[in-house]
Amino acid sequence: MSPLDTTLTNALGGRTAQALRRAFGHETVGDLLTHYPRRYARRGELTALSELAIGESVTIVAEILDVRERTMRARRGSILEVRISDGQGILTLTFFNQAWRAKDLAPGVRGIFAGKVGDYRGNRQLAHPDYELFEAGDERAAEAGDVTAQKWAKQPIPIYPASASVASWQVAKSIEVALDTLPPLPDSVPESVRRELQLMPLREAFEKIHRPETDRDHLQARDTLKFDEAFVLQAALLQQRAALRHAAATSRRSSRGGLLETFDADLPFSLTGDQALVGDEIARDLAADIPMNRLVQGEVGSGKTLVALRAMLAVAESGGQSALLAPTEVLAAQHLRSIVRTLGPDLAARLRPVLLTGQMPLAERRRATLAIVSGQAHIVVGTHALISDNVEFYDLGLIVVDEQHRFGVEQREALRRKGAVPPHVLVLTATPIPRTVAMTVFGDLDISTIAELPKGRQPIESFVVPLVDRPGWISRVWERSAEEIARGRQVFVVCPAIDAATVETADPPDDVAEGAAGDDGEGSGERAAAAHPIASVEDVLASLRAAPALGGRRIEPLHGRMPSAEKDAVMQEFARGEIDVLVATTVIEVGVDVPNASTMVVLDAERFGVSQLHQLRGRVGRGGHPGLCLLVTSSEEGSLARQRVDAVASTTDGFELAQIDLDLRREGDVLGSVQSGGRSSLRLLRVAHDGDVIALAREHAAEVLEADPALESHPALAAALDRRLDEASRTFLAKN
Repeated sequence: MSPLDTTLTNALGGRTAQALRRAFGHETVGDLLTHYPRRYARRGELTALSELAIGESVTIVAEILDVRERTMRARRGSILEVRISDGQGILTLTFFNQAWRAKDLAPGVRGIFAGKVGDYRGNRQLAHPDYELFEAGDERAAEAGDVTAQKWAKQPIPIYPASASVASWQVAKSIEVALDTLPPLPDSVPESVRRELQLMPLREAFEKIHRPETDRDHLQARDTLKFDEAFVLQAALLQQRAALRHAAATSRRSSRGGLLETFDADLPFSLTGDQALVGDEIARDLAADIPMNRLVQGEVGSGKTLVALRAMLAVAESGGQSALLAPTEVLAAQHLRSIVRTLGPDLAARLRPVLLTGQMPLAERRRATLAIVSGQAHIVVGTHALISDNVEFYDLGLIVVDEQHRFGVEQREALRRKGAVPPHVLVLTATPIPRTVAMTVFGDLDISTIAELPKGRQPIESFVVPLVDRPGWISRVWERSAEEIARGRQVFVVCPAIDAATVETADPPDDVAEGAAGDDGEGSGERAAAAHPIASVEDVLASLRAAPALGGRRIEPLHGRMPSAEKDAVMQEFARGEIDVLVATTVIEVGVDVPNASTMVVLDAERFGVSQLHQLRGRVGRGGHPGLCLLVTSSEEGSLARQRVDAVASTTDGFELAQIDLDLRREGDVLGSVQSGGRSSLRLLRVAHDGDVIALAREHAAEVLEADPALESHPALAAALDRRLDEASRTFLAKN
């Protein structure tokens, strides 16, 4: 067993281990040692107290100015007031009935102080803060010219992610105990690679990131540990990729004069260059006797569904079935109508596409499941209902997952298991993925990109409507919408909530989802911008029906709480042009295709992520009319929320927006069920900034695995994979 697998109970004792487990989920020495410092301070460094925000939880380095005790007026007891300073600003520490602290908190002493910044009569204060004083070196630090004292004063102090129950220095003391007894560690990165890249041994890297004597120490240690993390992760992804290629699959080939050739001959347009190229890649995968595992990413409206339909036709030629898994009933129903329309009456009659959703009437569900199990239906479109135990396929040859991030891992895997032999898998996403993210999150998939848009797609103009500065502009939004309707066009209005109590935003932006506090309690997040009531379908619907600018227009709602049949009826009426304004939640985010819709109004746009706003905007400009997108926001200029909205308005290039989105937010959990924001399983690696490290690690990991697939000569790497990838993480990887 690796020393890193030692339990914290054995290493630190039960009480400390329990505190760390409750605060951070740490179980082993390895967990604790990868709880890396968030930043480094110095004993001679003073924090700018004037910059502290009221209500912010802070960890600061400061000097004590004076200490005084006074009697409380309203009740018995005393208050100890300690003023600390950075040389300019002053902050007061207050302790109730703890006069004994005056012995330690002496004027001139410096230390680390942690607590929440409060306000008392216009002055900043910390009530009952935690603190650690720099006692050991005070006398030496006072001796002029003392080299030891100067070294002590300049030594970086690690400031750790903390919690309300475990302070930064308590983490530091636990790590010191663990390091003091830590023996030499086997390196997961081979010696030859470490020499080539001038990396530290793993044991030394842990020592120097937690107990650096200079900035150079922790910077070099960070480089080593970052590469180690990337190397283990890429090795795991490459291992999984290799395992998938050992499974047997049924070869699915299109033939001369077959379904696919007939379909292509009847298309009223030519495929774009990217569609043809990606189609060829998919055809080669399907013809192989190992399962295809391909991700197709492309711009909104780039024709990914057409590429997937052509793959379904190739599978149908061999008698196989294809299942298209869609995230919503609205989208599933639209996919079916689009497929039937695109196939034409003859091919549709031969392939018998069917729809299966959870809210279909029982008789319709029975007819659909019978067509699926008998093999009569070669194309099956549905929601999560497809994975029900009572749904069986005759010969499932291809799974197409539309918008993978909208499904749980277990749901996708359950559908995969319905094939008698492993089916081919094609994943579609209209959220372009930067290369480094693709290498990290989808390292076990082959990736194809469709960047070219079909001819006829109209340009979309996007504008920010900043209500915080221009509250009167909301009237102009509805006037502009009325102008589009007067020209015979239609309008989407998107709200983040159904009613005052029901928010239906599918992917809340990370700063809203995580809350305001950073993981070290230093207030690094951003609160939701809107202080006004959240825009809801119910309220906006009533408001627009009463708006003079839209008088006489038909305005209808669409949201996830409506019955399935009602949602489908409303969507079809809108598609036929019978509804002028559709007030909806994000159920219309992906795949909805209404060529006559020219205008997209997004209310409380700051409550949506960058990719969501880009997806919503893609619902317009799909016909012969230029698109207009109005992003209505109450967020302050310069805030993170406003930066997201401004970014979407600045470009319609989804790949550029994907990189901006990555730069603005944290990565998701690469090796767990959390797929965006939240607590990432990555410790030091940041895919937005460490692309070179990831690429280099993947190159070296590939060389090691090619020469030694079972890692018989690399036991340390095998052990690191076992430690880093617990059973849940391995299952997650296997299902992607």
